Amino acid sequence: MKTVLSGIQPSGKLTLGNYIGAIKNFVKLQHDYQCHFMVVDLHAITVAQEPAALREQSEAVAALFLAAGIDPSKSNVFLQSHVPQHAELGWLMTTLTSMGELERMTQFKDKSSGKDSVGAGLFVYPSLMAADILLYNADLVPVGEDQKQHLELTRDLAGRFNHRYGEYFTIPDPYIPQVGARVMSLDDASSKMSKSNPNAGSYIALLDPPDVIRKKISRATTDSGREVVYDPANKPEVSNLMSIYAECAGMTLKEVAERYEGKMYGPFKKELAEVVVSVIEPLQQRYNEIRESGELAEVLDTSARRAEEVASQTLSAVKERMGFVPRRTLS
Repeated sequence: MKTVLSGIQPSGKLTLGNYIGAIKNFVKLQHDYQCHFMVVDLHAITVAQEPAALREQSEAVAALFLAAGIDPSKSNVFLQSHVPQHAELGWLMTTLTSMGELERMTQFKDKSSGKDSVGAGLFVYPSLMAADILLYNADLVPVGEDQKQHLELTRDLAGRFNHRYGEYFTIPDPYIPQVGARVMSLDDASSKMSKSNPNAGSYIALLDPPDVIRKKISRATTDSGREVVYDPANKPEVSNLMSIYAECAGMTLKEVAERYEGKMYGPFKKELAEVVVSVIEPLQQRYNEIRESGELAEVLDTSARRAEEVASQTLSAVKERMGFVPRRTLS
């Protein structure tokens, strides 16, 4: 089986966009691939995090992975910081990365724009992301459009290592689903739905109560006119809502358009809210069961142990090729 690796930062609340664009696909991938799904808490601290919030969000993201249907008997679900080889290989990859490559990263430019002081971790974290992927010799990496540049850097670093030290790393390919890869903000369809958006009305959090979800969708921005028509160029707002409907209801966009032909935005948004709630409510129930049962700790520990078995072998092989003296255990 080919290997898939992906991760989500525990900074902010996971959204419906995270579910449709990533987690829903994780659940599908686990049936055909060896999967590693991480909560990338080391990435989260590239910007300041409140310790209690980081702990809570890390556990919440992992529990949401399980609640959405990721099976820990088929896939590893673990915290990045629980596998120390990530940090060590991250440093080794940093030494292979040039300043120019990191300076070209658009995410760094966006996140550092207008700030007087920027942490070095934010600058070099693409090298750690490369290490995350290469540690498991992943064949496929589910990525959004905003992460393709980082995956290209990973491919370059893998090739650079192989050229310098001998063929070892698999060159990973992106896995970008044709549908559901990008859910846009409820208040501005020109920007991606993001858990970091300061306007809580712009996104639906996976742990939002049903009544909050209904209110957010009722207030979602719509285009001029009244027709429910899928036309991203001329009607981006309603097209975004139709995409959400299609993903949550398991329908095609054509079927959604036919269902609401001749109807106005009001009835459409009301029914959209119920479709979204029908997906999120069972997920929340399962999430609460997981958090209350205590099973999460066992899953995280077991998965981390399995992941570390692979990671330690990779790191040892990399260090040997780079010329490090292996540690000898003397009896």
